[in-house]
This record gives sequence, C-alpha cells and structure tokens, in this order.
Amino acid sequence: MTLAPDSLTRVSAEPVLRDALVIAALALSLVALIAVFVLALRTRALRKAAVVLQAGDRHTSLVGIVARQQVEVEALRAEVVGLNQAIERSRIELSDAIRHVSVVRYDAFGDMGGRLSFSAALLDDAGDGLVLTAIHGRSETRTYVKGVTGGDADMQLSPEEEQAVTYAMKGS
Repeated sequence: MTLAPDSLTRVSAEPVLRDALVIAALALSLVALIAVFVLALRTRALRKAAVVLQAGDRHTSLVGIVARQQVEVEALRAEVVGLNQAIERSRIELSDAIRHVSVVRYDAFGDMGGRLSFSAALLDDAGDGLVLTAIHGRSETRTYVKGVTGGDADMQLSPEEEQAVTYAMKGS
C-alpha cells in the first residue's frame, strides 16, 4: 500500500534511534519490575510484623503487653507520688522529734576526778527541748532540768550547759 505524499505524512525514526528508545523502555520496565518486587517483599514483612503485633489474645500480643505495661507504669507513678507525700509528712512529724543530742562531761568540783558530772542537751530541729544536768559530789548527786526554746534557755545556763546546747545545735 502506497500513500500519497500529501494525504498522510508518515513519521519514521531512524533505526538507531528507534532501537535506543526500545532499549531504554526495556531498561525502565526492568527497573520498575525490580521496584515492584522489593515493595512486595517489604509489604510482606510489614504484614508479618502486624500479625505478630496483633497475634494471640490481648495478654500475649505485643500490643497487649505494651498496654499492660503502660497501666503498670501509671500505677507506679501514682505510688511514687503517694510515697513522696508520705515522706514529706514524715519530715514534718520528725521535725518535732528529739534528734539533736549532745553530752558534755566534766568535773564539777576540783577535788573530784573521773568527770562524773554531765550536761545533756536534747533538742528537736527548731532548737526546742531541754538541758539535763547532773552534778556529782562526794556524798550526793543533784539533777537539774532547764527548758530550751529556739536554742535559748528559759533560765541561766552554766558554761557546760551552753556548750552542750551549742554542740547539739551544730549536730556535733
């Protein structure tokens, strides 16, 4: 069949160009085929992972385990908050406890040895408490108690009693 030159114009490419286009199309389709194969493998792996995540009942699946651990973590957080509150209450209660104690031993009389006399300061965190003093003599021992508020006594303190209060306040 012959066509007239003015009725239809036929576009014909050079054989070398046509062959190059065919090879490029084949190469492109081969790359597309490899990409489809890789994507199919990845999709298959993702589906297996999803099955593992959701397999079994809610206690053995990974999703169930993670959910249970989240509940446990929240319970632990609530417990920590409760423990912190209990510690703070204990600190407040302990501030009134006698926690600062100091004893100073001395010889009350020059002719007596052995440092048998003593002054003991028993104070809380605020410096409130008492000073107990026992003075040992040859024939008797006398005991005195003086109140302390904020580190200051309600009566005049002897140097040994002041030393006991000072040591107790410093924690020595």
